[in-house]
Amino acid sequence: RYKTMVKRLGKYGRMTSWRDLTVENLYKWDSWLQTLTVPQTNADMQAGKAPERIGEAAVYNYHRTLRAMLSRAVKMGKIDANPYDKLRGEFRKGIKENVEYLTEAEIAAFESLHPMQGTQAAAARDLFVFQMYTGLSYSDAQAFDISDYKEVDGKWINTGTRIKTGVPYVNQLLPPVIEILQRYGWQAPKIINSDYNKCLKILAAAVGIETRLHSHLARHTFATRMLRMGVKIENLSKMLGHTNITQTQKYAKVMAQSVHHDFEMVAKKLEEQNNP
Repeated sequence: RYKTMVKRLGKYGRMTSWRDLTVENLYKWDSWLQTLTVPQTNADMQAGKAPERIGEAAVYNYHRTLRAMLSRAVKMGKIDANPYDKLRGEFRKGIKENVEYLTEAEIAAFESLHPMQGTQAAAARDLFVFQMYTGLSYSDAQAFDISDYKEVDGKWINTGTRIKTGVPYVNQLLPPVIEILQRYGWQAPKIINSDYNKCLKILAAAVGIETRLHSHLARHTFATRMLRMGVKIENLSKMLGHTNITQTQKYAKVMAQSVHHDFEMVAKKLEEQNNP
C-alpha cells in the first residue's frame, strides 16, 4: 500500500518535498484524486467504453495511507506536524446507501467458470469463490493459514483476528473452500490485488455479470447469502468480525429493500392480470 502511494505521489508530481506538505496542497491532492479512473481492459478500450472514476472509498484510502505515512514522518523528525491534523473530518469515507452483491444465479454463473489451472485467471476465480464462502477480506484471505484451524468432528473451525481491525471473527470452512484449498496445497490462492481486480473484470464479462467485481463484493455476497439462508444477524456479525452489530445491519437493510422490490413486482403483475 505504501509503495502504491509513493508511485501515486510521483505521478501527481506536485508534492515532492517536505515543504510542499501544506493544507492547501492536500486540498489540491484531493481534487486530483477525484479525477483518477479505474484501469481498463483491452476489451473495454477496443469497445470504446468510457473510463470509470474510482470510488469515494478509494479516494479516502489514499488519504488514509498518506496520513499514516506523514504521522510516521513526524515521529522520525522529518516534519514538525501532520497537515492532516488540521483537516479532521474533511476527507471522509463515502458511504454507499446500497450494498452490491451477487444473486444466486450470478454466483452459479461465476462458479461455472474453470480457467486453466496455474493461470492468474484461475487464481482470481478460486480466490473470489474462497471469499464468497468464508466472508474473509482480501488481506485476511491472503494471510490464511490452515494451522490456525482445528478439525472438530470433521469440521475445520477457527476463531481468528482480522488483520485490518484486530477484531475477532469465527470461521468454518465449507465444502467449496475445502475443495479449493486441496487444489492449492491447503493454502488460499495467491494473487496481488491489482491483478486480481483485472482478472475479475474479465471473468465477469465472460459470464455476463454486469456488476463490477472486486474482493469486497465477495464479502458482501457472503453476508447477504448468509442472511437469505436464515443466519441470525448477531452470528453474521461474528462471522464477519465486525466491531459492532450496526455495521452488519446494513446487510439486513439491503435484504429488506430486496423484499420490498419483489412485493412491488408482484403488485405490478397482479395489476396487469386484472387490467389486461
